[in-house]
Amino acid sequence: MLQLDFHPTGRHFLQIPGPSPVPDRILRAMSLPTIDHRGPEFGALGLQVLSGIKKIFKTKHPVVIYPSSGTGAWEAALANTLSPSDHVLMYETGHFASLWQKMATRLGLTTEFLAWSGSDEHLPHAPSWRRGVQADLIEARLAKDTEKKIKAVCVVHNETSTGVTSDIASVRRAIDAAGHPALLMVDSISGLASADFRHDEWGVDVTISGSQKGLMLPPGISFNALSPRALEASKSARLPRAFWAWDEIVEMNKDGYWPYTPNTNLLYGLAESLDMLLGEGLDKVFARHQRWAAGVRAAVEAWGLPIQCADPAVYSPVLTGVITPEGVDADALRRLIHQRFDLSLGTGLGKLKGRMFRMGHLGDSNDLTLVAMVAGVEMGLKLSGVKLAASGVQATMDHFASHAAPAALQKAA
Repeated sequence: MLQLDFHPTGRHFLQIPGPSPVPDRILRAMSLPTIDHRGPEFGALGLQVLSGIKKIFKTKHPVVIYPSSGTGAWEAALANTLSPSDHVLMYETGHFASLWQKMATRLGLTTEFLAWSGSDEHLPHAPSWRRGVQADLIEARLAKDTEKKIKAVCVVHNETSTGVTSDIASVRRAIDAAGHPALLMVDSISGLASADFRHDEWGVDVTISGSQKGLMLPPGISFNALSPRALEASKSARLPRAFWAWDEIVEMNKDGYWPYTPNTNLLYGLAESLDMLLGEGLDKVFARHQRWAAGVRAAVEAWGLPIQCADPAVYSPVLTGVITPEGVDADALRRLIHQRFDLSLGTGLGKLKGRMFRMGHLGDSNDLTLVAMVAGVEMGLKLSGVKLAASGVQATMDHFASHAAPAALQKAA
């Protein structure tokens, strides 16, 4: 029989870039008794979370909530707006952009994958996986599409596999500069509620997200934030959809209900998450993640190892990817760290497997949990024979000590 009942002393350090550590407040909220999803209490809960989640996406338009992972929300975005063989322009920034492209192809869409074409000494086989979306490439391609065959542009906001956050506003400007009517679809599964995102202001037509990253919930909820253009496109789209169809959900959501059984207790958790995030204020949430990220990157720089993201302008506030030296298996390093120090790190995915690991700095974290994460990684690197230029732990401590959190400054005042 498989042994699943393991309880080591202390608390496990879940420092993968999602699912993120869940705050106790949210766990307690989820433990409330399950209620009738057709009763008046649920209707009130539904209206509460549907209103609050709009503030997280920064939109005045509908946000559809699905009982699914983000993968389901990818499919919903495509199925509700497009028809068989429609041409979709996508941009390769990493593993999740590649998976979304694979899904679009399987749905019967014609996909075109743009990518940065430069060279890279650390990852010659995947140079585009170290950089963000280049909006000028999108603009140039759309400008050539004089017959307007391209129906949608799909990009990833925060590429979880690489630690790169792309400039979505620049993509909208590129589409507009080309005078093209294509819909803009954005995966912000790991970016939402950790990095600044503005659905309405940036002219996004469909934003996809999930519960297990910046919202600090377990997996199981996903989202489609919609624009009026997306809703209009859904009226003529011919890809099959039933469970994912927006029309029934948006209509029933007006009273706080769903056309099927939603994940009631996760919605309790979502209500608590919204209270926490909006109570802190989104600007402070984003600044907190930026500060954490800078502290963790200080460690990587002190070690003398390459950061997966090669462009400092688009460093992710959610995670930091680290490229291991040639001959050092990143997965073996991760296993060692897990076994010795009960610390989970993200694996390298797709083209990056075995070449890098990912350190998450999101969810229920603070300065000390991140210092501990850096310490666990540093010990693992030393045990694996990696020669380090300097102490990353000291660099992280120095950064946090010299860059006080805004909350700490307020209390001191």
